[in-house]
Amino acid sequence: MEIRRALPQDIRELLHFLKMRSKYAVLLVFVVSLVIIEKENNFISRVSDKLKQSPQALAEANGTEVSTAQAENGSLASLQELDAAFSQLRSHLHNITLQLAGDGDPGPRRHILLMATTRTGSSFVGEFFNQQGHIFYLFEPLWHVEKTVTFLPGGASAVGSALVYRDVLKQLLLCDLYILENFISPAPEGHLTPFLFRRGSSRSLCEDPVCTPSAKKVFEKYYCKNRRCGPLNITLAAEACRCKQHVALKTVRVRQLEFLQPLVEDPRLDLRIIQLVRDPRAVLASRMVAFSGKYETWKKWASEGEAPLQEEEVQRLRGNCESIRVSAELGLRRPGWLRGRYMLVRYEDVARAPLQKAEEMYRFAGLPLTPQVEEWISKNTQAPRDGNGVYSTCKNSSEQFEKWRFSMPFKLAQVVQDACAPAMQLFGYKLASSPAELANRSFSLLEEAQPSWVT
Repeated sequence: MEIRRALPQDIRELLHFLKMRSKYAVLLVFVVSLVIIEKENNFISRVSDKLKQSPQALAEANGTEVSTAQAENGSLASLQELDAAFSQLRSHLHNITLQLAGDGDPGPRRHILLMATTRTGSSFVGEFFNQQGHIFYLFEPLWHVEKTVTFLPGGASAVGSALVYRDVLKQLLLCDLYILENFISPAPEGHLTPFLFRRGSSRSLCEDPVCTPSAKKVFEKYYCKNRRCGPLNITLAAEACRCKQHVALKTVRVRQLEFLQPLVEDPRLDLRIIQLVRDPRAVLASRMVAFSGKYETWKKWASEGEAPLQEEEVQRLRGNCESIRVSAELGLRRPGWLRGRYMLVRYEDVARAPLQKAEEMYRFAGLPLTPQVEEWISKNTQAPRDGNGVYSTCKNSSEQFEKWRFSMPFKLAQVVQDACAPAMQLFGYKLASSPAELANRSFSLLEEAQPSWVT
């Protein structure tokens, strides 16, 4: 004590400063460690073992040389060594958590909207995001809105439906899943429902903790495919959504891109919009199979010519193509509010090179493509020829995307070409001038994709 009093005042102040600096540095080490552990909470027990080591062990684990005096004093010799040890510890713990997780740093929170129409391959492309473990993915939640709220086509009703879809979409991207309770029929009781449309198509809704024990005598209309789960607890689903790093949603019910401007400009969202299109001739051929009852007139006219093709049907087809074209043209013009947040993708390009297009979509979204996604693509793009159901996401993609050419009557293709020529020209789909050209495998109906389609 007498020795300390004999020291000059400035030396005593320096020692006090070093002592306080060391305490704050040690505190920072533990704060950073706790933050990293919290981010990787699935591996907390393994990472926490690292924190339970003594300061000596931590220094050795980080490759820092420790002298006998340092071990006795429990401090480092200089602030420079302290800063180096701090940096090494932070890097070491970060690398450990990444190795345990098996993924790269997921980065800032992203919100992804896959915007398409029916029979364009959107279920297949949606799986690219469904298979990523950091993404909370929802499959067609707006189906409930369409079934509950009835709007007549055209005029103010069309605008009204777009606004309702947009507002529901915003809440879902913000993980407010309770908004769906207003549209699910029968209405959920106690935030529980067995009637969420195609629940089994969203992995996040069929894994822990959302997958609760199954309940006897409860009929699950839309059940999980790979495991038995109880009725969907919307509260647990909303919590799982908030815990995931990113949110992705697939819908075929939003077509007017301009209505999404408030979502793009919402500071709570970092929205990236991917518009998926497909050759309208292929879309019609697929719809005539999947929705057979709605296309009886088309089928009879194409095969027998007995029933005249109603102008109303042709106008509906033209209207669908035009709405897709108008949205795409808006996106490709790159208005200020949409710049860097819109990407146009043709299904045919995905089918020909699924992994390459998946990489492009992930790069556009600012996300790393994980091994799980790559593995799913590899397994599900080389399916047996007889294993491709109407609603299957397992495709022999390189052979499937032009299969329609060899079964569609040429006069049916002509009707589509006449009605949808502007959209086909924009997306690079060539017109067939004869039945032989339509069925000629050596004649490509695709122009090269344009680099300008990726913002």
